[in-house]
Amino acid sequence: MTAKKASAALISVFHKDGLEPIVKKLDELGVTLYSTGGTEKFIRDLGINVVPVEDVTSYPSILGGRVKTLHPKVFGGILNRQDNESDVSQMKEFDIPQLDIVIVDLYPFEKTVASGASEQDIIEKIDIGGISLIRAAAKNFKDVLCVSSMEDYEDFLNVISEGNGSTSLEDRKRFATKAFNISSHYDTAIFNYFNKEKEETVLKISETKGQVLRYGENPHQKGFFFGDFDAMFSKLHGKELSYNNLLDVDAAVNLMGEFKNDDPTFAILKHNNACGLATRSNIHKAYVDALAGDPVSAFGGILISNVEIDKPTAEEIHKLFCEVVIAPGYADDALEILKSKKNRIILVQNEIELPDTLVRTCLNGVLVQDKDSKTDTKEDLNPVTDKKPTPEEIEDLIFASKLCKHTKSNTIVLAKNKQLCASGTGQTSRVDALNQAIHKAQSFNFDLNGAVMASDAFFPFPDCVEIADNAGIKSVIQPGGSIKDQLSIDYCNENGLAMVMTGTRHFKH
Repeated sequence: MTAKKASAALISVFHKDGLEPIVKKLDELGVTLYSTGGTEKFIRDLGINVVPVEDVTSYPSILGGRVKTLHPKVFGGILNRQDNESDVSQMKEFDIPQLDIVIVDLYPFEKTVASGASEQDIIEKIDIGGISLIRAAAKNFKDVLCVSSMEDYEDFLNVISEGNGSTSLEDRKRFATKAFNISSHYDTAIFNYFNKEKEETVLKISETKGQVLRYGENPHQKGFFFGDFDAMFSKLHGKELSYNNLLDVDAAVNLMGEFKNDDPTFAILKHNNACGLATRSNIHKAYVDALAGDPVSAFGGILISNVEIDKPTAEEIHKLFCEVVIAPGYADDALEILKSKKNRIILVQNEIELPDTLVRTCLNGVLVQDKDSKTDTKEDLNPVTDKKPTPEEIEDLIFASKLCKHTKSNTIVLAKNKQLCASGTGQTSRVDALNQAIHKAQSFNFDLNGAVMASDAFFPFPDCVEIADNAGIKSVIQPGGSIKDQLSIDYCNENGLAMVMTGTRHFKH
């Protein structure tokens, strides 16, 4: 028989929000309640009878509350097999009460770490009794139902109410699954805290917030997102984001992170790469000039601003079909305009710390690396040519370098007056990337005379600087490091180009 009538429950929780109706329902059903410490007082204050665990164990809470429930009479009541004659006999012999329901949660370890608490406070939030009770109850789901989180209180209340105190094997196993999810996530968080310095070469990832997407990269692929999207964005309007939307939003956020403290900057992205980017004195002008970088590719793109979007900018954006608009805020009249397209996704980006490691599947395993947190600055520029870049060219070189870092390799970025003229993205040859960029810039009528060029990696031959020179480009930024660097330097010296090297490669595969 899979249905079991509950006769007794152990309740000992840190979070008591939502607990009252459960306690009252169990009491109404005639379930004997056992508890400890603060939860015991909570139940007693409701005017409901509760048996202190100390009365069962004949042992007080000791060591400042570190040891309360770790006792054979408690764990025997949870772990006994009710269809095992020997277990039943020993329960009688040692006067162990049967516990059919265990409602226990865990100390808030992750919140304590995130709060910046001292190590001593963090260590005290490593739960011992709670995690042991949860594992024991979940293991014995055949006879016991385990509620391991306040998020499951409502679900449990419905189950116990509908069953009039009885639970099904299916429900008990379902709650056991939830419990092992809670316990494994908890242990992962603790390990990762202790392994901050990566002393153990181990990868442990646990995300308890997940959502099913409409599909993956293509309609025939399943897709899921695991993470706390709501912590990072406030979604004000529009349809649900897709797998591809999320990848583009990720690319947009990481790119705009380079310009967070700059003058108003607007970017337009398509397939994870920027097709428009401009920094201007106001966001309206930044958007107009970003769009000019490639108004064709901008169709259906992802738009992102580093400052609040105002009405004039919203009016311009409204003329374009775009999937997503991201900004730290919107003027009320701007938001009204943008919301007039039913499916347009409007996001407010919240201040949140992003992971400092990148993870991706590879072969039959996983690749992990540090995030490329290096942003080239003026101090990183090492002039290697006779001609030095002008102050204005240095500004453009830094601008182009930031963008180059977030564009798929092999890449070349052409910029002028803090505006993306064009880029060559994801090419197998750096020469092809440059030719692609030049052709694209010319097709949109950009004058490349006086423009700058950024490369994500070194030039193995002088062909790129020669092609750039012929297109009118006057200044170049690249990491250097080729055994033939001098050939490119020599060409620049002979033809009046300025070139700086940074010593930092920015491949993005």
